[in-house]
Amino acid sequence: MNILVINCGSSSLKFQLIDSESEKVIAKGLCERIGIEGSRIVYQKPGADKKITEAPMQDHKAAIGMVIDALTDGQDGVVKHLSEIGAVGHRIVHGGEKFASSTKIDDTVLAAIEECSELAPLHNPANLIGIRACAELMPGTPMVAVFDTAFHQTMPEEAYLYGIPYRYYEKDKIRRYGFHGTSHSYVSKRAAEVIGEDIHKLKLIVCHLGNGASVSAVKYGESVDTSMGLTPLEGLIMGTRSGDLDPAIVEFIAHKEGMTLEEVMRVLNKESGVLGLSGGFSSDFRDLEDSYHAGKPEGTRAMKAFAYRVAKYIGAYTAAMNGVDGICFTAGLGENSPLIREMVCGYLGYLGVSLDEEQNAKRGEDLIVSTADSKTKILVIPTNEELAIARETYALVK
Repeated sequence: MNILVINCGSSSLKFQLIDSESEKVIAKGLCERIGIEGSRIVYQKPGADKKITEAPMQDHKAAIGMVIDALTDGQDGVVKHLSEIGAVGHRIVHGGEKFASSTKIDDTVLAAIEECSELAPLHNPANLIGIRACAELMPGTPMVAVFDTAFHQTMPEEAYLYGIPYRYYEKDKIRRYGFHGTSHSYVSKRAAEVIGEDIHKLKLIVCHLGNGASVSAVKYGESVDTSMGLTPLEGLIMGTRSGDLDPAIVEFIAHKEGMTLEEVMRVLNKESGVLGLSGGFSSDFRDLEDSYHAGKPEGTRAMKAFAYRVAKYIGAYTAAMNGVDGICFTAGLGENSPLIREMVCGYLGYLGVSLDEEQNAKRGEDLIVSTADSKTKILVIPTNEELAIARETYALVK
């Protein structure tokens, strides 16, 4: 069965068409600048050059229409008719407490996703637009919602509650939810396979490190804690997000600078993280690594602070699980930066961690980068959220 995976952002749409049997990507692409001047679709088949088509896309429905046109195109398409697409899997950012697993989409599910929009106002509405557009353009094709938050619904109460009046949880469901769940789930399962052990016997820590970053504690196959919270702002220092800080800083900056709450939150979301720490130099870790290697303070300052925060979370989650068998690095930075792995692991001597320099220099494949005598295994596992979504979708519709 061919599964179309859709990931709708506020002004973008990523897609992949995946053969559920071979798990190979048949075609993939990206619609950019939806609703903005200069919109375009980037489309690619395996082994072929990218095809870029600039065309107006006033909304996500128009974007999905272009995706369908590209997939069924007589010259560059990969299917002759939409009937060859057996199901659509949609990435949904926030499922609140309503969804602890993926689910087939119906009117009840749509209403529940809409109710969760106040928890993810930038993402869930875009996800809903994508679902409704697909339903209109591909009537009768089964659709599945795969939630970023679902994997973390196994967290115990002591991990997800905040130290605020309990009524805010009862009334407004303010709690830790966590994100990147699809990635954390996929990587932990794949890590168990690479180690050669039953995941239900392993204590793993997954470090999803990129412009957005999070760490999760996965004990015997279940998430028991994760660094992002009610929103993706909590946790690690990220590309432009501050991560953990004293909440009183918000009030202090607002009063000191004469800023509104919304203006301060914009600073914390868009102007902070390594971008802010580097003095506005860059939020791209490749630029920061170059700066670090050149001995410049902006890159050195940001890289050291980032690695330190990751190491602190690893220490916390080792304590939470009373031990750890493997630590996994994934996502753009985690997979492709030997330096950041080396910097983080430099704090982990108490876990008996020893890196194999030759292995750690590799990238692009599943790897154990610790030495044979390392007491804790260090792994690099390229994430594949689209494949994970396709698997979840196929399992529900086959």
